[in-house]
Amino acid sequence: MINVVLFGPPGAGKGTQAEFLKDKYQLVHISTGDVFRHNIKNATELGVLAKSYIDKGQLVPDEVTINMLNAEVEKNKEAKGFIFDGFPRTEAQAESLAELLETKNTGVSGMVALEVDDEVLVGRLLERGKTSGRADDADENIIRNRIKVYYSETAILKDYYEKQNKYHGVDGVGNIPEITERISSVIDKL
Repeated sequence: MINVVLFGPPGAGKGTQAEFLKDKYQLVHISTGDVFRHNIKNATELGVLAKSYIDKGQLVPDEVTINMLNAEVEKNKEAKGFIFDGFPRTEAQAESLAELLETKNTGVSGMVALEVDDEVLVGRLLERGKTSGRADDADENIIRNRIKVYYSETAILKDYYEKQNKYHGVDGVGNIPEITERISSVIDKL
């Protein structure tokens, strides 16, 4: 089973790359952003709570995130593996993910981190905000706060996975097929 943590700041291209990788490796893509949006759209209890944090550009609390993630993993018990996009974001979440996967007799194979300059990220997200209808992509201040939160609260995961020899940084700038090839060359070695 291949379990990849796809990592990077908002706008790095995680969702785009996950779509290609899930088909190539026959993995299930779990995007916490998509899971949150589904729960928000359907006004579930967890969705309403998550929305209050997302609208401010803040991270959703671990307990809410983990409960949503566990439900998605349970829906796909026969999967060949998973691409975790947007999760984990903290060391506590990484440990929770490890515990969850351990109950399935597997673990994280590796973390692939898309590395992109901040100004490129802001431009990508503002452009996406014009067509996505996502309020968090339409306001430059919220975007910059999301990037700041990413660096202050989630970049610690680089150290967490480096200690396990599971961290792989990949240049996230270029055309989509080039980036996919860079990621694939890492996954093929996991």
